[in-house]
Amino acid sequence: MKATLSIVKRLLASNKISFIITAVVVLCATTSGDSAVALSNGNYTWLLAVLTPFFFVFYDFKKLIHLGASKKDFYFGALVSYVGLAFLVSLLNTGIHLLIDPLNHTQTVINLMAVCGWMENNVFFAFVQQAVFLLLSMVFLHVLLSMQPHWYGWLTDIILVAIICIFTPIAPLRGLLAGFFKVIMFNPNALAHISICIGVSAALSAVGLTVLKQKTL
Repeated sequence: MKATLSIVKRLLASNKISFIITAVVVLCATTSGDSAVALSNGNYTWLLAVLTPFFFVFYDFKKLIHLGASKKDFYFGALVSYVGLAFLVSLLNTGIHLLIDPLNHTQTVINLMAVCGWMENNVFFAFVQQAVFLLLSMVFLHVLLSMQPHWYGWLTDIILVAIICIFTPIAPLRGLLAGFFKVIMFNPNALAHISICIGVSAALSAVGLTVLKQKTL
């Protein structure tokens, strides 16, 4: 546990670029005043969840292994970091949505929390729903990126692209794809959504541990 916590500290400390990029985008992003609809700056906090797995997989992994960390400790450290970052990003976006978005009286402000239907529940559940979805997204990206040096990584990429290309233009298949996203993202049922995201995250984490055992520097 001590080794894992030390790795968590190193991972978060070395993730400064992700924090800086996200902060700059959140603070600087604007929507034209002529538009009737504005995107909430809180949406851009999700950028931290997108960028972090790239740094963990392609930069921090080699660095920490060379420093003597075990693959297992690195992986569990990454997962703990993802949990913390998921709740941090969710807290930031929730705060922006509740405190800053209402200050814009001239435009309709679009925040992903409302788009996904999470705000139909109370604020606490919406906050948790956002956090578990972001955790699922980060774990998925981590596992997918870790696969890339291997043949099954490229196969997974091909399958994902094929699903999007084939399912999108065909109405019945498009309905299945939409149903999938409704379950894991656009799901107003808080308990079901939280349970599904945690369950899929756990399954992906198990897959990621198997992939990590095959990963080389």
